[in-house]
Amino acid sequence: MREKAAKVRMLALDVDGILTDGRLYFTETGQELKAFNSRDGLGLKMLMDNGYQLALITGRISQAVKHRAEQLGIEHVYQGQGNKLPAYMELVEKLGLADDEVCYAGDDWIDLPVLDRVGLAVTVADAEPEVISRVHWVTSRPGGRGAVREICNLLLESRGLAETSLNSF
Repeated sequence: MREKAAKVRMLALDVDGILTDGRLYFTETGQELKAFNSRDGLGLKMLMDNGYQLALITGRISQAVKHRAEQLGIEHVYQGQGNKLPAYMELVEKLGLADDEVCYAGDDWIDLPVLDRVGLAVTVADAEPEVISRVHWVTSRPGGRGAVREICNLLLESRGLAETSLNSF
């Protein structure tokens, strides 16, 4: 598995259930609210600092996702993707990546076409059982609760970059 991780040049993520705990919050006026984990954000920043590409591919459309992506500097954001595979294919072609250079994290059936294709397929501890049975690695933490940080740490460690990142603090 570490060999697969060492080949990765891009981390692509689903949002609901991966970057968040999957719950949807709405105000009385219908505004959507999402909670993101700050440690996940730092992990993503460390990946970018070490030359990794980042992308979000999500089935829903949310201003909160747009805002979080802008905060983190994630430029490849695909929202409203009921079928995520075309967005994935467009992204790898645009960036000149091979499937084995991509790690994708998803937690539900909608993510399976991309998970089945990438070099390193990852899911979270509380993912759907059918997804857990088809990925290369499952985080110990649930979505929205530091699972993305685990993925970031794995990728950094696989290339011997974790210590360098730690020392930068």
